[in-house]
Amino acid sequence: MNKPLNLLHTLHTCILDPSTIIRRKQFLIRSLCGSNNQTCIGKMQNIQCMGRPISDADAENILRRITPTFDLKRHKGQAGKIAVIGGCREYTGAPYFSAISALRIGADLSHVFCTKDAATVIKSYSPELIVHPVLEESYSVRDDEKAVVADKVLAEVAKWMGRFDCLVVGPGLGRDPFLLDCVSEIMRCARESNIPIVVDGDGLFLVTNNLNLVRGYTLAVLTPNVNEYKRLVEQVLDCEVNDEDASEQLLSLAKKIGGGTILRKGSSDLISDGKTVGMISFHGSPRRCGGQGDILSGSVAVFCSWARQQMTSGEEDSNGKRPTNPLVLGCIAASILLRKAASLAFDKKKRSALTSDIIECLGESLEGICPARTLD
Repeated sequence: MNKPLNLLHTLHTCILDPSTIIRRKQFLIRSLCGSNNQTCIGKMQNIQCMGRPISDADAENILRRITPTFDLKRHKGQAGKIAVIGGCREYTGAPYFSAISALRIGADLSHVFCTKDAATVIKSYSPELIVHPVLEESYSVRDDEKAVVADKVLAEVAKWMGRFDCLVVGPGLGRDPFLLDCVSEIMRCARESNIPIVVDGDGLFLVTNNLNLVRGYTLAVLTPNVNEYKRLVEQVLDCEVNDEDASEQLLSLAKKIGGGTILRKGSSDLISDGKTVGMISFHGSPRRCGGQGDILSGSVAVFCSWARQQMTSGEEDSNGKRPTNPLVLGCIAASILLRKAASLAFDKKKRSALTSDIIECLGESLEGICPARTLD
């Protein structure tokens, strides 16, 4: 667990940085057209620029290398402490799915900060979760009390902040204006404490309308689905989604936001931190039940925490290059594990497969890739 990782070689075999993409495109143009055929070159410049697919073997190898072994000398909390900021009157399932997935993968502790209306419901789902009924919505707060209540909400969350390895912001959050204002302050507090933030669901609605919450923050991970990604591209790049040059557009988006990592969910997951693009294409489940994105957000939080624990900030590989981004590694590991678990759940349940069935398959899928070992 304490042995530093050197994953740069592995990642270089499965992820292309922008300059490599350009060089390979130019090589393809010369090979097919000849260096003097400008007409052909012009046409070939429109070749689709996709992140090179990360093989199942490479993705599984990354997962193995960042998943800690069991050590009898370790104490509660060292395998991960995750907090989910989300859950309101209408949405109680999403924060539960995210938080319980973190535990099923191997985190030691999982907290949920939600509204009072959601707390009792979420507690009833599982006694494993630590539920904090501290968030408030507009209907329960008078206008003249909002400033005081907002300060109280922030204080309640801030006193726990130093205990967390990662926050997940957004599952089941809803779009109440006062609640979103409070969560904005929580995110600013997390940034000041250098806590990684995984933004999903309604958290992406919040961030799209206030990019400064994540702009320039290298410890932020955004996990948009098709519609959320469309809104991000329109807001940040002022254009439509371009699936023909999906990787180039994702690189541009990540660069524009400035330092964070984006996991674009889809039939294939595209992952970029503005420097590299990778693609996970392992076939998951054709059963598209709601809640799978919530599983992913909790999984990303755990794997990013584990990757950060095993990589020192100043580590260099044998070639003197900078260390690989642990958030990218965490996204790769989470993506392949969810797809494996979803595939297994579908094999078992077919049309009746639910999100809860996928969660039940997380442990079995992880064990199949990375059998549990205990240090002597």
